[in-house]
Amino acid sequence: MSKRAFNLPNILTYGRILAVPLILICFYLEGRTRPTDFWRWSALAIFVLASITDYLDGYIARVWEQTSNIGKMLDPIADKLLVSAALLLLAYDRTIDKWSLWAAIIILCREILVSGLREYLAELKVSVPVTRLAKWKTTIQLIAIGFLLAGPAGDKILPYTTEAGLTLLWVSALVTLYTGYDYFRAGLKHIID
Repeated sequence: MSKRAFNLPNILTYGRILAVPLILICFYLEGRTRPTDFWRWSALAIFVLASITDYLDGYIARVWEQTSNIGKMLDPIADKLLVSAALLLLAYDRTIDKWSLWAAIIILCREILVSGLREYLAELKVSVPVTRLAKWKTTIQLIAIGFLLAGPAGDKILPYTTEAGLTLLWVSALVTLYTGYDYFRAGLKHIID
């Protein structure tokens, strides 16, 4: 394996992927131990660290000129794994439920559809760059999920933490719909051809 596969930006991306099972373990242990907020806060701490690596890996790769093909491939995968796993866990423990499940479904469906579109267009040698709004979409999603991971534990310290997370989740779902439409509009001419 190439030395570039183990540069700092890629190590940060690998760490983000590793964070997914760690967050899962925190949720598992929360359900298996006597009622305490420790595991909820632990999941949030891991998620926040992983979210910070999402910004740092790309920034370092550009500034230090350490971009690599494996990094370009794994970075969006790591983002989608982190967001999808967190949304599924939050739905499982009913922090996200009823109508708010639709916001999570919108986000998950868009991520799957855009990934498929990108893969198809890559075979045609067509690149669809990430837009600034898509980066904001990811930021809003990560903040919303952070609030929701704090959830009931956060409500004890800052009332309406969960409600703030659900509101931000809907905002991110709306931005997600728009950016998904944007990607499909950009790729549609290549699909039709």
